[in-house]
Amino acid sequence: MTTVLIVDDQPLQCLGFRMLLESAPGMEVAGEAAHGAEAVRQAALLRPDVVLMDVRMPGMDGIEATRRIVATGGRSRILVLTTFDVDEYAHAALRAGASGFLLKDARPEELLAGIRAVAKGDAVIAPALTRRLLDTYAGHLPAGPHHRGADRDARWQALTDREREILLAIGEGYTNGEIAERLVLSESTVKTHVGRVLAKIGARDRVQAVIFAYDLGLTRPNPSG
Repeated sequence: MTTVLIVDDQPLQCLGFRMLLESAPGMEVAGEAAHGAEAVRQAALLRPDVVLMDVRMPGMDGIEATRRIVATGGRSRILVLTTFDVDEYAHAALRAGASGFLLKDARPEELLAGIRAVAKGDAVIAPALTRRLLDTYAGHLPAGPHHRGADRDARWQALTDREREILLAIGEGYTNGEIAERLVLSESTVKTHVGRVLAKIGARDRVQAVIFAYDLGLTRPNPSG
């Protein structure tokens, strides 16, 4: 059973999410919160598998709430809901430790699939959307030559040559299947390498690995967008 904490300051929105989750097999609503501070308290008390987090709320917003929940090191993973797919809130939420984000008008089946994916430890942002998000915020990323800063980062140095290839491919938004085809490996082998890369760089999921790669200048935005 996947338990979900709903965080949204709009009562009708909360009701809609609750009705959807309660009608889905294997889903259970652990509780609701109307603002960030309450979300932090509820997450600590209820320890839900997933926190369905709105970002634009009065008082403590969803970004700060995400940061505080993740900082506790607890089991709860954060799925952010946003109005615009490349707005600054989604970008900041990922940096705060969210496992991904979906649009508020996502289809019910997309939302449920996203919750299940996050609960399993996966990220829910499609590769193309990941590229768009990070391309949009290229101005916030390190400038300069390729691989700037990587040679000074102990996490990058700890990776094998193959693991570095895998990280670069993740940073460019490739799926495991695409990486397997590109590097002529089996998909199960790629999955194993991805797990090792995430562990070595301390990333919760591949979204955080993408941000890590961009922060070190390992991958750059695609000019064609």
